[in-house]
Amino acid sequence: MTASDGRRHAERGAETTESSTLHLDDGDIHVRQDGPRDAPALLLIHGSASSARSWEALVPALTGSHRVIRIDLLGHGRSAKPAGPSYALPDQARRAGAALDRLGVRHAIVAGHSSGGAVATALAEQRPDLVTALVLINTGPALDAFIAPDTAAIAPSQWPPADEQIRRLAESGFSRAGYQVPRELLDEVRMMTYHTFTTTMRATRDYLEQQALPDRLKLLGKPLLVIFGEDDRRWRSSSAADYRAVPGAKIELLPGLGHTPILEDPPRTATSLLTFTTNHAAPSP
Repeated sequence: MTASDGRRHAERGAETTESSTLHLDDGDIHVRQDGPRDAPALLLIHGSASSARSWEALVPALTGSHRVIRIDLLGHGRSAKPAGPSYALPDQARRAGAALDRLGVRHAIVAGHSSGGAVATALAEQRPDLVTALVLINTGPALDAFIAPDTAAIAPSQWPPADEQIRRLAESGFSRAGYQVPRELLDEVRMMTYHTFTTTMRATRDYLEQQALPDRLKLLGKPLLVIFGEDDRRWRSSSAADYRAVPGAKIELLPGLGHTPILEDPPRTATSLLTFTTNHAAPSP
């Protein structure tokens, strides 16, 4: 592991924060680590057109019991945005697994928000030895649960998009009209290229078209927690019941929250997450 973008260390008692870049064969991956290195590992995977920063408000609540690892998927955030490599979800999952290998992580609970939950599923399919349990947060189980947004797509000639265009695209990601979309979310979209923005969006659709997530998950035998904001405006929250096809799956609906509970109500989301991860965390070697 190298850190060409420089490492930042900040001591918080026994905890350490570290930012680094992993050089993989098909592109550099930005990684953030928080919490004790000897604590059980928890990997957090962001959704489309977002980054590791989307989890920022949850991290302080999680580091008391976990080594929290966040990555910017290829094409997002501070990771590379090459035109050539595949952005298919299995490839994104492979890179996430490679990142954990580089960090010396042998077992991890993996949590994903929105399309990040599909990446987490793909990682569990590829690396059942690595993934001990899964948490999916507002991850639609199949395409028939998708609520199509009523906003027009951004054309290539409009890239990079203006703030108002991004706000129109992002507003359905929250529980109520007029929600103040965080400035950092606007910045994350603008940092992407038009190619990475459109290709990564399409990758989620392709993965779900091949097979619904509950059908994939029930073959894995992994502990599963599904958290869903009840007022989701992108995926029908009632579709969370589809995950009951997975033996032992635990489903929690959060009233008053929408598609992005990790930003809308971080404490409530962290409470649900910690109750599950505490019971299923594998100790670090």
